Amino acid sequence: MQVAYSRAEERAGARVDVQPILVAPSHGDDHCLLDALPLAAGIFCMKSGKLWVQALNKQFFDLAYCHGCPEKFSELFHHYSDGLGGDFIRSFLADPANAVDELELTEGTGLNRRFLKLKIAALTPAADRTPRCLLSVVDRTIEIQAENNLRAEMLRDSLTGLPNRLAFTEAVEKAGETLSRDLGHAVLVVDMLRFSRINESMGGIAGDELLITFARRLVLALRAGDILARTGGNEFGILVSLRRGIGDALKAAERIHKVMAAPFKISELEIRVECAIGLAMMHAGQDPEELFRNAQFAVKQAKGAGKPQVYEPQQATEARRRFSIETELRRAIEKEELKLFYQPLINLKSGEVAGFEALARWEHEDRGEISPSEFIPVAEESGLILHLGRWAMDKAAHTLADWDRKAGKPLPLYVGVNLSAIQVARDDVAALVSSALKSSGLAGKRITVELTESSIVQDPARATRVFEALKALDATVAMDDFGTGYSSLAYLQRLPIDVLKIDRSFVTGMMVDPDSVAIVRAVLGLAEALGMSTTAEGVETVELATTLAALGCASGQGFHFARPLEAEAAFAYAESRRQ
Repeated sequence: MQVAYSRAEERAGARVDVQPILVAPSHGDDHCLLDALPLAAGIFCMKSGKLWVQALNKQFFDLAYCHGCPEKFSELFHHYSDGLGGDFIRSFLADPANAVDELELTEGTGLNRRFLKLKIAALTPAADRTPRCLLSVVDRTIEIQAENNLRAEMLRDSLTGLPNRLAFTEAVEKAGETLSRDLGHAVLVVDMLRFSRINESMGGIAGDELLITFARRLVLALRAGDILARTGGNEFGILVSLRRGIGDALKAAERIHKVMAAPFKISELEIRVECAIGLAMMHAGQDPEELFRNAQFAVKQAKGAGKPQVYEPQQATEARRRFSIETELRRAIEKEELKLFYQPLINLKSGEVAGFEALARWEHEDRGEISPSEFIPVAEESGLILHLGRWAMDKAAHTLADWDRKAGKPLPLYVGVNLSAIQVARDDVAALVSSALKSSGLAGKRITVELTESSIVQDPARATRVFEALKALDATVAMDDFGTGYSSLAYLQRLPIDVLKIDRSFVTGMMVDPDSVAIVRAVLGLAEALGMSTTAEGVETVELATTLAALGCASGQGFHFARPLEAEAAFAYAESRRQ
């Protein structure tokens, strides 16, 4: 059926003319082409500098809501041809080889908004050489709406209804584009403390109820424009705008603490919930993930400090260094790159070497010497102290056995090895010492295990079992750094301790501080009363050595006698002191 309709004369000089529009079924190769296509399609051409519609199929009329009415389509096409769609067709007809052949087009607003995809292809020119093209149109509205709905779900936390971590990151990135001298931004991370205990004791449903209530209270602390998101299990992120710098962010943290002050009523119980808050200031060009990690790092600091903390780059640098040291320390232990040095312990009466304290040293190929005060805490925090302690015990025992072989007889020397409180808590210390004694062939009395007061205080019952097991091996037990911890006299009386090592902080002050002398004298008297021996740390002058000997201290160690020495030098030093 062919419907003839034209307004060319009525619209003289207009940019668009509508020639007779063919509504399928029709005749001719072009019309058969349109009839065969399953999607909306039409044939367009340029004639006398004007855009003409030669033919449309039924789907095109339906897509335009014209329902086969050429008059209605003509009015609609005249309206839209002056926009992007018309420019798209004209550009292609003018230069098909270089023009774009696809266009995403949006029309309408609100619920009537439609998303169309236009694709264009060249056709053979008409008999009069007029350029022509085939335009197909796909309505992607349902597809786009489904994508938008799916994206909205992807950006929403299903429990609280808040934006999730991904949405928060996008919001932070967008805020970074609006930074100015007058308007800044900060990210706050709020961590609900002890949530796991509440969840475990009251159940998951109560835990979810608490999270929802917690989120609602956070909303009360926000100002207009602030963005709240649930970024983890019991972690929330807040993006705040700043007019007065960090002061605005700290006030936001203060408001959060205020709204959390009242108890939460969950399952007929009143629960007080505390939170840790970390803050990080946004800088121009900063990666959103980096900014969020900075705030998370500040949260960790806040948990220790008990109050909101602002991210400090220096602290983060130190944390990264500790992590780097942990990674490299693990590798160094595996490759046996650490060494044991031995500091002599001198009998203050005879002047001979009574024994040595084994001290771990690490010479890094790039960083140089890394102090034990830096890598030992990292080893304790990461658990590497267990591997390090086993290595030190075994190495020290075998070194002492090697010295015996060089001397041709058992030497009157012992070696002291430090064990941390973590080793006492997690490792089988007695089995560790027993293995070192068996593999080296040493007698138990040749090994002195040095333990700090903290290893006793943390778990007195376990410490008692460890001490008794060590004494069963005939090993010597020394309490290191005595006087700096929290030991009670009851521990000293009950535990089988052989040696008290007086901390260097008391020893080094003896010549100028009467209180230090009194403390050292008291420790020596206490040790004598309990049948214990004593060793003074930090003996750096001959006057100190003489004074300690006069007070009755059995042995001393310090730079006055020798610095920590490598194994061969330590053996030579011991031999020289006996001559």
